[in-house]
Amino acid sequence: MSKTTELPFRLDSQLTEVMRLRVQSLQQRSQNRQEGERLLRPNEAVYRLDFAERSLRFSHWTVRLAQPGRLTITATSQLWTPDLTNLMTRQLLEPAGVFWRGRADAADTPAHCYEADAAEFGERIAELAKIRKVMYFLFAFADGCSPESVDCSITFMVD
Repeated sequence: MSKTTELPFRLDSQLTEVMRLRVQSLQQRSQNRQEGERLLRPNEAVYRLDFAERSLRFSHWTVRLAQPGRLTITATSQLWTPDLTNLMTRQLLEPAGVFWRGRADAADTPAHCYEADAAEFGERIAELAKIRKVMYFLFAFADGCSPESVDCSITFMVD
């Protein structure tokens, strides 16, 4: 029988700040981004997942939005360190996980999502966990959603 493990997404405030400084630096010097470079937008932050186990199978997402809004989670495909390399658009995985809560939804209503995309996204994360100790994600907050109003984790079965 398999056991389960729930991994919370954790804000990487240091990495988010480094990415914001890159944007600020380009603006101050009136320079453009490199071709294919992906700059952090004001409504985005960098989150991470740390994997203690290697042999994982995706089970389900747990996304709680304390208020109406939309959360889009995009994974990076490479072990990316902005102090050494810039984040490039080609390093972003498809599909992204899109979760939302509408204004008419009750406070205890689970976040809605595109289930097939969320399941495929979770399976891709499980595959990458076999070769990674950590993975980075871009969280984009929209329509009233903010980092303070989001609680997000992913549950895997451990083989």
